[in-house]
Amino acid sequence: MRVDVFTIFPEVIEGYCGAALLGRARRAGLLNLRVHDLRSAAQDPHRSMDDAPFGGGAGMVLMPEPIFGAVEAVEAAGGLPRPLLLLAPGGRRFDQSVASELAGSAGGFSLLCGRYEGVDQRVADHRVDGELSVGDFVLAGGEAAALVVLEAVTRLVPGALGNECSTGEESFTEGLLEYPQYTRPAVFRGWAVPEVLRSGDHGRVASWRRAQALRRTLERRPDLVTARGGLHQDEVALLVAWGEVRLLAEHGYDV
Repeated sequence: MRVDVFTIFPEVIEGYCGAALLGRARRAGLLNLRVHDLRSAAQDPHRSMDDAPFGGGAGMVLMPEPIFGAVEAVEAAGGLPRPLLLLAPGGRRFDQSVASELAGSAGGFSLLCGRYEGVDQRVADHRVDGELSVGDFVLAGGEAAALVVLEAVTRLVPGALGNECSTGEESFTEGLLEYPQYTRPAVFRGWAVPEVLRSGDHGRVASWRRAQALRRTLERRPDLVTARGGLHQDEVALLVAWGEVRLLAEHGYDV
């Protein structure tokens, strides 16, 4: 999968993406990451990238010329994977479904990192294919957001993870949070791993994990349950079987 990233801080992207999951994916040829320095297309000797906004106001705005120039140079040199997405707070909300969508893009995609007060609106209107937001908060620039997108998408690429089953039961995959995880020792400072996980009964383990995922989501992110149309009848029955009657009642389920 090819991903192109446009930024005024290429070292931030390259540094993080040279290690751990992303680094392994690059070395294995699963991630073809190309990082482009927007300053390479700056129009003056000082490689200026920003200017004061028309109409006044605080902060600086990234100018259109270097952005258009950098993108067009890559296009002229052999093409740019589309869509080209501007990382901005007003964009489409990035979540697991969007990550899956981008991971399945045969031609890859590209990211444009904003900075300062944002980019000239003409970039959003005439150069990119859409905007993407990683959350309802403001960052100093799009580099951190780009890394979030890169890691979330790359781990869905076949072969990027050592265990291909790892993504199947993770948080948000089915609109639920993941169940609790435990490892050795079985007892730590008096806190024991749930007995069911040590029982060797794979059917009970699977049932408990499913019930725990449902319980966690109801407790911590009821909005996710609402978004998937509420609990199904078999899920309600499963929670009842694992003693979660009170929790169900608190969330309006008649049991």
